[in-house]
Amino acid sequence: MRITIVGCGSIGSKLAMAADEMAEVKRIYLTDIIPGLAEGLAAKMKKAIVIDNVEEELYHCDLVIESATQDAAKQILPKVVSRGVDIMVMSVGALVDDEFRESVMQKASECEAKIYIPSGAVCGTDGLRSSSVGELEEVELITTKGPKSLQNVEYVISEGIDVDKVTEKTVIYSGPAREAVKDFPKNVNVAATVSLLGIGFDRTKVTIVLDPDTHSNSHELKIKGEFGEMDCHTYNVPSPDNPKTSYLAAMSAISALKRIVRNEWIGI
Repeated sequence: MRITIVGCGSIGSKLAMAADEMAEVKRIYLTDIIPGLAEGLAAKMKKAIVIDNVEEELYHCDLVIESATQDAAKQILPKVVSRGVDIMVMSVGALVDDEFRESVMQKASECEAKIYIPSGAVCGTDGLRSSSVGELEEVELITTKGPKSLQNVEYVISEGIDVDKVTEKTVIYSGPAREAVKDFPKNVNVAATVSLLGIGFDRTKVTIVLDPDTHSNSHELKIKGEFGEMDCHTYNVPSPDNPKTSYLAAMSAISALKRIVRNEWIGI
């Protein structure tokens, strides 16, 4: 299998290094808006080639992995699926726009391209997927993060919150997932995943808590429906090179890639 990784930051780098050790992966194309990131990563790998953009080797590629930003995902998703190439999306918040999402999904279906979305940094997505077959009453995602994870977030700044001066647990957002995904594009992509699996962006509730004493990124997924009730709590270690990202998010992407390249689907 030949793969292209778009975005060579924290998650993209971990994915690339893991893919480099997979016997099933024969070639890895790397591209990033900052050329030096892709080149520096490629120098550490055996199977990597740096390309200028995702379209450069699309005809020779079996899978594209987007690990950049929501804006990047919006740009490359239509290009990739229209060529009939499979894609794994990490910036799931790009799919919050209903018209865009439906258009991409339809084009993927027409061109026989698959869109993969890893579970990310939250546990319980398997239960949510199963329970959504029946009637769901409530789905809520409660995310707790430390000051470093929420620094330089435009929404937080606009609300006049100085994350370094907060001394106790503080709810900084509570509302529909649709707005949370837009206002916290680098912090709660899991909210988009949960929304897509369950009752949608408008009915899924998201609460974001700033805790100055926490040393982990916490996600609590609460589900209530025809099946009963479920409460899944994940305490994530922040990625050492990017505190806004949970380490489990990268692990989830690597795990998903292993399943794709080996065609193994346990626990689906």
